[in-house]
Amino acid sequence: MSLEVAAMARVSLTAPRTRLFRLVEWYSRRAYGKVLDPARALAHNPRVLWSDLRFEQSLAKWNRLDPDLKALAEMASAAAIGCSWCVDFGYWVSRQRGMAPEKLHDVPVWRDSDVYTPLERDVLAYAEAMTATPPTVDDDLTARLRDRLGEPALVELTAMVAVENLRSRMNSALGLKSQGFKDTCEVPGSAGPADDAAARD
Repeated sequence: MSLEVAAMARVSLTAPRTRLFRLVEWYSRRAYGKVLDPARALAHNPRVLWSDLRFEQSLAKWNRLDPDLKALAEMASAAAIGCSWCVDFGYWVSRQRGMAPEKLHDVPVWRDSDVYTPLERDVLAYAEAMTATPPTVDDDLTARLRDRLGEPALVELTAMVAVENLRSRMNSALGLKSQGFKDTCEVPGSAGPADDAAARD
């Protein structure tokens, strides 16, 4: 854990040494090489941590939406909210899966990038529209996605953007910042605070 992260978090990242957290700590080090700061934060309330773990295990079984489209939607939502932790971790997870780095790298400035297909652009637009407050999803965009993806995948896309809003808003509110997963990623910034947060990682 870096000094910068420790200084900026709004809850202590020294988690209570419960049996549950020790198990999470062991798994996290084995799977990711370090203990994830959201787990440290949630460990202050074991019921919240346990519910979050069970929820994430269930999400991992969803399979009606292409994993690359899912990753783009999650990254777009995290970038719009300004969650540098989620952008950092999402980039790392997707690169581990073999996703093209340029597609992850350009998410905060996707409208100015030429690396995305029309379907990917619609997914990115949908994620941003869902993340806006209030949401700005329109019928035409939804119809295009429904026609291209089918209704089961559209429902999964919608649910995943909502889930990423939960993650990103919670992490941002708790002051959690990048843990350095994307060691060589320099996300291009723009005028928005989300882009600035991603670019600082």
